[in-house]
Amino acid sequence: MKGTQNLTNGLKYLQEERETFTKEIQSSNGYQGMTHRSQNGTANISYTEFLLLPFPGLRESRYLIAIPFFSLFVVIVTANSVLIYTVRVEASLHSPMYLLIALLFAVNICGTSTILPKMLLSFILHASHISLTGCLVQMFFLYFSTGLDCNILLMMALDRYVAICHPLRYTEIVTTRFLTLLTLASLVCTLFVVGPVVVLASRVRFCRSDVIRHFACEHMALMRLSCSDISVNKTVGITLRCVYNILNLSLLLTSYSKIIHTALKISSGNARHKAFHTCGTHLIIIFICYSSRLSSSIVFRVAKSASADVHNLISAIYLLFPWAVYPIVYGVRTKEIRDNVLKLFRRKLSPF
Repeated sequence: MKGTQNLTNGLKYLQEERETFTKEIQSSNGYQGMTHRSQNGTANISYTEFLLLPFPGLRESRYLIAIPFFSLFVVIVTANSVLIYTVRVEASLHSPMYLLIALLFAVNICGTSTILPKMLLSFILHASHISLTGCLVQMFFLYFSTGLDCNILLMMALDRYVAICHPLRYTEIVTTRFLTLLTLASLVCTLFVVGPVVVLASRVRFCRSDVIRHFACEHMALMRLSCSDISVNKTVGITLRCVYNILNLSLLLTSYSKIIHTALKISSGNARHKAFHTCGTHLIIIFICYSSRLSSSIVFRVAKSASADVHNLISAIYLLFPWAVYPIVYGVRTKEIRDNVLKLFRRKLSPF
């Protein structure tokens, strides 16, 4: 009788343990993530829903922080839109160089719209929800915009090279068809650089946390949440970035060295000054673009122990600063654009 009672109690205990285990599994499956069974039988969660938490150490001041970023968003969108409109309506600006500048401004607006609205929403709501798919889409367009920036600068360098080094053949070489092919090549090249990084990121399991302590789904910010081997992701990302930047910079330096060498031989003082002024404007933009990205890469790898707020600030500077400065530099230093913008404003403000 006693043995039967012990057996009954044992079976009851096993039944209770089984029910408890089943409830735990159901609870974990109910979480917004995917449950995978590992070889040792333990349950590991891979999150598919995240919270974007920008400047986590400054949460008490998030409304104050939102003000300068909102102002920056308005400035970037307004300034770039005004210059795009100016190039579009003024027939004198329908040359290849100004069309490439307008394309650069359009990419600036797309890149800004990819991150700043979500970032401002995160400030207002304390944190903003984003799915893994949405995060990967944002990552793709973020890096696609920054990569396309560099390719457009290279296209501008090629345009100036032909205009200064081969002026008699400029209209023959730089045609609408040529610009279209260059643009398509730039899009494909950027896709081949950004695509593998995003695809590899989509295969990573994220189980450390579902909180991205960043204002955007940057690659390293998301990879910090991974609980699987990401050595391949790092190797592919660094390799593609190095090859891409070294190749672009080499072509840029080669083009502008030949441009400067040819400009020095120009006998006319006005023509030489105009060539140097135009190339100087492009070189300022190139310096801003590459120095901001290079410095951010160095700081991210050297200052690994820095706070999340520091990393947020570095990312904000290297992403948003160039997009805000480009229209100012071109609007102030390029006489044709500056004069046409002023003429456009006078025309809009004049009652007659």
